[in-house]
Amino acid sequence: MSDLIQHYVPVFRYYLDRIDDLAGKATADQLAERLTPDSFSALENFGIAQGYVLRSLCPLAGQPVPDLPDAADPKTLVGRGQEVRAHLDRLEGVSAQNTGKINHVAGKATLDQDPYDYIALYGAPNFFFHMNMGYAILRSVGGAIGKGDFDGFHSYPSGFSFVTGDQGQTPEPAQ
Repeated sequence: MSDLIQHYVPVFRYYLDRIDDLAGKATADQLAERLTPDSFSALENFGIAQGYVLRSLCPLAGQPVPDLPDAADPKTLVGRGQEVRAHLDRLEGVSAQNTGKINHVAGKATLDQDPYDYIALYGAPNFFFHMNMGYAILRSVGGAIGKGDFDGFHSYPSGFSFVTGDQGQTPEPAQ
């Protein structure tokens, strides 16, 4: 079980940096945008993703999930990310304490999951869902971001599109 926590600590740490990068490339107006009127904003989605890091790992470590400040603006989003990273620092080397069922609420559903299912099928996918929603919103409102900003690996020329066949001009550096 200890591998579950230690497997996900570097993954979450890496993608927390990606959230900071994405939010840093957006305007406050872009971060306030929503896909639909009844959905979370890009900023809120990024904040929820940050929260899923601790919501995913703390129960495995037998620790309570700490309260985080609201992500009211880009500055507090970055502060939240720093606070989450500080918690990750304290979880490095920690072995899973919870080897039984993890009881939690998902929306209006109450679930009992074993530790592997909890993090691999619930916690991490929810982190990536909300990170991706923030990314998709920024893309949909013209944010100057691309796949490389999401994953930190891909690089395409500026203006490149698989859809339109435009090959772009200048390669953007991989993150």
